[in-house]
Amino acid sequence: MLIDGALADAAGRLATVSGTPRLDAEILMAYVLGITREALLLGDRRREAPHYFTDLVARRMAHEPIAYITGCRAFWDIELNVSPGVLIPRPDSETLIEAAIDHFGARSPAAILDMGTGSGALLLAALSHWPDAKGRGIDTSPDALAVATANADRLGLSGRATFALESWDAGATGVYDLVLCNPPYIGVGERLPIDVAMFEPAAALYAGPDGMDAYRAIAPVLRLPAGGVACVEIGATQGAQVSALFAAAGFSTRLVFDLAGRERCVVLTWL
Repeated sequence: MLIDGALADAAGRLATVSGTPRLDAEILMAYVLGITREALLLGDRRREAPHYFTDLVARRMAHEPIAYITGCRAFWDIELNVSPGVLIPRPDSETLIEAAIDHFGARSPAAILDMGTGSGALLLAALSHWPDAKGRGIDTSPDALAVATANADRLGLSGRATFALESWDAGATGVYDLVLCNPPYIGVGERLPIDVAMFEPAAALYAGPDGMDAYRAIAPVLRLPAGGVACVEIGATQGAQVSALFAAAGFSTRLVFDLAGRERCVVLTWL
């Protein structure tokens, strides 16, 4: 089958499992061809499609996320390698980077802490934006730390990024003028899309019955210097509850909304 026909056939099949079937088909086709999606769309699609394209479509039909199939995901201005051991970075999480940039303005943070670093997305995006900054990413998953370390090496940021196997309380010690954190915040028992529930690591998703356990662990140990800021991701209905929790721990709080107008980040500074 020619590429055009294979794309149309795949998009028709993927419509039963994806809200973006044509996009999924194009990303997978570009991946098997070893080119960008833009090159696929602008190039000659009247040649034979690679036979193993159908294998990738079958994996997507089984709800496997595109990022795990291709092994990569764009975030901010960097490209990250991802695997089933890490949460797939979402555009919503870029709200934390935007909030941090808004806080510092023309200044640059000197030291950055990424709590629950996963693929290293937040830390590496921040280091990409601030070339004079250095940072540390912590996680309790050895698999995640291996992915984050490899991403830092590939992006040429390993000289400014370190990673460590540490918990919330151990990792929060030290002086960091920017803290970034995308903790698990889904309540156990909450329904998630099949793609997420079946494939993404549960430890990066669920945080107790009400989704608040990680915030309860972080609030008592988080420390900031004067002028420092923490940007913490939240679920779309958690703004008031998370803000109250951190306010009780001595922080001034401000909510930031994502592009869809949903509560996505609580910005913390010392009162």
